[in-house]
Amino acid sequence: MRKLFLFSMCFFCISGWLIAQERTITGQVTSSSDQQPLPGVSVIIKGTARGSSTDASGKYTLSVPENATLVFSFIGYLSKEVPVGNQSIIDVPLITDVNELSEIVVTGYGSQIKRDVTGNIARVTSKEIENTPTPSLDAALQGRAAGVLVNQGTGKLGQAVQVRIRGASSISAGTQPLYVVDGIVLTTGDQSSSGGATNPLADINFNDVESFEILKDASAAAIYGSRAANGVVVITTKRGKSAKTNVAVNYQTGISKPTRRVRMLNATEYVNFYRQAAANSDRIEEIDPASEDSYTTYMNGFFDYYSAETFGTDKAVNTNWQDEIFLNDAPSNQIDLNVSGGSDKTRFFISGQYLDQKGILIGNAFNRISGRINLDQQVSKIFKFGFNLSLARSFNDRLSGDRQFDNPLQAAALTPISPTIDPTTGLAIGTPPGDPDLPNYYNPLINIGNAYYRQIGYRNISNVFGELTLLEGLTFRSEFGIDILNQQEEAYYNAKTNRNTSGANGLGQNYYTGVLNYTTNNYFSYNKVLGIHSLGLTLGTSYQQSQTKRNYIEGRQFPGEAYRLIQSAALKSGGFSRESNFRFLSYFLRANYKLNEKYLLSVSARIDGSSRFGKNSKYGFFPAASAGWVLSEEDWLKDNSFMSFLKLRTSYGLTGNAEIGNFPQLGLFAGDGNYGDTPGQRPYQLSNPNLKWETTTQTDVGIDFGFFNNRISGEIDYYFKETKDLLLNVNVPGSTGFPTIVQNVGKLQNQGWEFVLNTQNLVNEFKWTTSLNLSSNRNKVINIQGQIIEAGLENMSRVVEGQPIGVFYTAEYAGVDPANGDALWYKNTPNADGSRDRTTTNDYTETQRVVSGNPWPSLVGGITNTFNYKGFDLSVFFNGQYGNKINFYGVGRYSSANGRYEDNQTADQLNAWTPQNTNTNIPEARLFYNNGAQPSTRFIYDGSFLRLRTLTLGYTIPQSIINKAKISKAHIYFSAQNLLTITNYKGWDPEVNADDIVSNIAQGYDFYSAPQAKTFLVGINVNF
Repeated sequence: MRKLFLFSMCFFCISGWLIAQERTITGQVTSSSDQQPLPGVSVIIKGTARGSSTDASGKYTLSVPENATLVFSFIGYLSKEVPVGNQSIIDVPLITDVNELSEIVVTGYGSQIKRDVTGNIARVTSKEIENTPTPSLDAALQGRAAGVLVNQGTGKLGQAVQVRIRGASSISAGTQPLYVVDGIVLTTGDQSSSGGATNPLADINFNDVESFEILKDASAAAIYGSRAANGVVVITTKRGKSAKTNVAVNYQTGISKPTRRVRMLNATEYVNFYRQAAANSDRIEEIDPASEDSYTTYMNGFFDYYSAETFGTDKAVNTNWQDEIFLNDAPSNQIDLNVSGGSDKTRFFISGQYLDQKGILIGNAFNRISGRINLDQQVSKIFKFGFNLSLARSFNDRLSGDRQFDNPLQAAALTPISPTIDPTTGLAIGTPPGDPDLPNYYNPLINIGNAYYRQIGYRNISNVFGELTLLEGLTFRSEFGIDILNQQEEAYYNAKTNRNTSGANGLGQNYYTGVLNYTTNNYFSYNKVLGIHSLGLTLGTSYQQSQTKRNYIEGRQFPGEAYRLIQSAALKSGGFSRESNFRFLSYFLRANYKLNEKYLLSVSARIDGSSRFGKNSKYGFFPAASAGWVLSEEDWLKDNSFMSFLKLRTSYGLTGNAEIGNFPQLGLFAGDGNYGDTPGQRPYQLSNPNLKWETTTQTDVGIDFGFFNNRISGEIDYYFKETKDLLLNVNVPGSTGFPTIVQNVGKLQNQGWEFVLNTQNLVNEFKWTTSLNLSSNRNKVINIQGQIIEAGLENMSRVVEGQPIGVFYTAEYAGVDPANGDALWYKNTPNADGSRDRTTTNDYTETQRVVSGNPWPSLVGGITNTFNYKGFDLSVFFNGQYGNKINFYGVGRYSSANGRYEDNQTADQLNAWTPQNTNTNIPEARLFYNNGAQPSTRFIYDGSFLRLRTLTLGYTIPQSIINKAKISKAHIYFSAQNLLTITNYKGWDPEVNADDIVSNIAQGYDFYSAPQAKTFLVGINVNF
């Protein structure tokens, strides 16, 4: 007993002495770039497992022994070691790791540090795109990554955005990348019934996103096999950190207006121009201008009909229709709230957003309410689970497609001598009663109050996962995710609108789409370091199933204006219901090996089975391999003050494309072959049991480099992609009873280079960093068995061997005959020696069409300059493209047609040929004569542009001011988007793709397509 007492006393004394040797250290960790606190920073006593992390204010408290050294580490920042010594308060500024070689990169079913990646993966972080005034995440990526071409196409809200990664890899199959959010393959295809394609990605709040990893080469993307030929965008959402609960509120408000307007004729110019055009037509046909049948008499009657006297006004009408359909102060408001934090075992991230935007075109609006809960729970040392729950409700006041007469921008073609409203009838101009000989141009303003087209969507993107540690380094993860989209489109057009046909008293339409898409992934991961060897293995399986149901009903003959739902329609005039589905079953393997921190090897393989392909080709095999050599780790280059990092890498692999619809391989019957009221069926499609994937092989060679302690860093890549077994409709003998069958035919190529450069220009109190990316891609169709595929207006877009997809193919305009004002074209008929006849002619029928321009740019890029000084920050982001052509024919044949019709003309038509003005490229104005308005290169314009995409100026309020309000951070900012556009394009916007013309083949068309919005925002971000 006495020995036990003495032992206890000794133990107590020794413990007390040890405790007395420890001291409590407090402090705050901040970012050196803006002096803002960093929550969640790991603070560890070097050589031990003891430590803590910073709270929402960047503060920490830790008991440490004497002579201890603290290690501060945080993703995206350089780690820092600080000896404690005699200090009791240690405040630490962490320097941003601009090179980010130690940054974690998501690779699909796993992750690697960027330094060890041997494939080509572009990473865009949430910081780069935060507060971007666009509703969709794909649009926010524009200009941010080399080799990624993003074209928003139109300024209408909620419309589809075109994304091409390293070029277009298919002619008729899908060309959009695969999008994966937290392991779930998203539904991204257009689900709308009309009005141009919409964008399901607009349902996602990209302020919930932590990072985008864009898998570009085959080594990076092949883990997704048959879905990856067009690249993969892996989206990782934000998660909580083990730190004090942080509450962040962001509010921004602003206005938008069109980036550009096209100068049209005013009333005086219009009258004078068309008087001359009518006189020219009278001269050609030798008609007395005073005759009742003359063009001059017709136009005088036209002017009289739209005169001030006719409308009972006391002054001449001079309507600027673009003023009527554009908004210069379209408001937008957005508020974001998120709460995050957690403990060592539980971490959470909760967010909500309300977004409300008005479009720059009348009648267009978009709003979204979204919420998210991400939870991670460490149940025990060997098991953790979590879930991601995302809900959104989006509402889109839509507009008609660009080619429809009630597209608001087509009002630009209305005459400036007509008022918007006829004061004698109260009706909008465009529906004149009476004289059928007068032009009946539809006025889109009629739709305001008399029609609506609404799309309402409810989206649930959620998943649950569990991860079990089986052995040291060996884990098993199981995920199950769903993407549920319920979308309702409602439209109504009363008797005053142009949609009200056949004398019906109102037209109502209702279109429902329901998509249930679920994915399950189950895979093992093994990571082990053995001395100089490092090994990572992934083995697993994936299954996806998607079902789409559509229902449609329409009604006519409504009893009155108060009745707008189809229940009240006297006649149920149409309807259908449809169902479609597909399935994928996949097995995948990946192995990463690293030797001595400098030799890297990665191999992967995936087997995909799909319901979309023939019974003889259900499964495809997609292998890939890549290697890397970190030369900067070699003795002869290591510790070099000039070359701080250098890595060579190369990759080769196969990927596939399965985006061709759900049943192209099957022999189908349709149940619509009826006679009277007797039901029946008919053959609908030939079967092809051998139909398989398009397969793309890709080779990539790249260099990653860093100079001067990585103050200058970047990447250079060259790639070559070849797609074979293209999925095309091939003509078959008429004796089969069918015109075509889907077969694997042909080959095309994409090749190009990419260049990325990041620099820290100034690193002291005034900081300046630059990020530049440039890329070039060349597309070429190699073989389609001699077929010629045409699309677009007047079939001006073509797929032909030896040329890029969708090359413009039309007559070549030769200008104006100075002797008489006739439009001229080059004949371009082939000569015996293979050349073409360059003789000009004024007879359009004597011309032959030739390749006339490429809609794809030859150079795409973006550059961001970021400046920080004390609490101020400034970001200036330019992006642009060079070398592409735009087809203006859809507008030009009406509004730049030197008086062919009564449409208002672009102001450049005032330079039309006259006997006094013979040195011009615009033919003589001739009413109702097609003098140069035929399809030709006259309307093929340069689409190159440089755009100041985003400018943001912010100020972080000093901590000493906001501490009293218990605020950990307060940041106010001003942001402008599309502030400046430099281009020679004569239309509304060089970033154009008419929404109801565009296809894989028909690219770069303008048909009164809305320009991008110029937006000005002010906002405040507050953290508690």
